[in-house]
Amino acid sequence: MEKPIENPFIRNDKLPVITPKNALQLLKEGNLRFVNNKTLDRDLIRLVEKTATGQFPFAAILSCIDSRVPAEVVFDQGIGDIFSTRIAGNFVNDDILGSLEFACKLIGSKIILVLGHTSCGAVKGACDNIKLGNLTQMLAKIKPAVKNIKTKKGESRTSENITFVDSVAEENVRLTIENIKYGSKVLNQLYSNNEIDIVGAMYDVKTGIVEFFS
Repeated sequence: MEKPIENPFIRNDKLPVITPKNALQLLKEGNLRFVNNKTLDRDLIRLVEKTATGQFPFAAILSCIDSRVPAEVVFDQGIGDIFSTRIAGNFVNDDILGSLEFACKLIGSKIILVLGHTSCGAVKGACDNIKLGNLTQMLAKIKPAVKNIKTKKGESRTSENITFVDSVAEENVRLTIENIKYGSKVLNQLYSNNEIDIVGAMYDVKTGIVEFFS
C-alpha cells in the first residue's frame, strides 16, 4: 500500500491515501454530478472548521479567470478539496509554477489539471491581436497556440471563427502542460516518478461538461 505523503502542514496519520488515478476519477465523478444537477450537500461551515488547522487538497487546477468556469463548482468539490489557480488564458509563469510546486511537492496534491474552456475571451483576444496595457504582454503568451493551429485558405483566424478559437484553446492547454513539465524540474520529477499526473481538459460553457484529454 502506498505510504501517505509526509505533509509539513498537516500532522495526521489518518489522511486518506489518494493516487493520481484516484484523483482524476474524483474530478470526473464530480463533473458528472454537476452536469446532472446531483451535487453533494455539504456543510460548508463544518468544512471551514475541519480545515482550519491544515489542508490536503487532492488536486491542483489551473484554469481561466472566466466567471463561468469556477473549478470548485464544476467539479463539485468542497472547501479544502482542491487548489485553484486562475489566470486569463490558463497559462503558466514562474509564480504559477511555484504555486503548483507548493501544491504537489509540499502539500501532496496528486494531479495537476490544466482546464481550458470554449469561447475563451483571452484566446479570442490573442486571435484578434488585441493590444491594451498589460493585457498585451499577457496575451502574447497565448500566441504560440494561435500560430500552431492551421486553417484553410481564406478561413478566418479571428474571434469570429469560434471553431478556430476553441481549437486554439485546446492547443493552449497542451502547450501549458508541456511548459509545466519543462519549466519545473520539481514537477517534472514528480510526474516522471508517477507521483503526480498532469492532465488537460476543456470545459464547455454551453453544457457544463468537461472533456478530459486522453
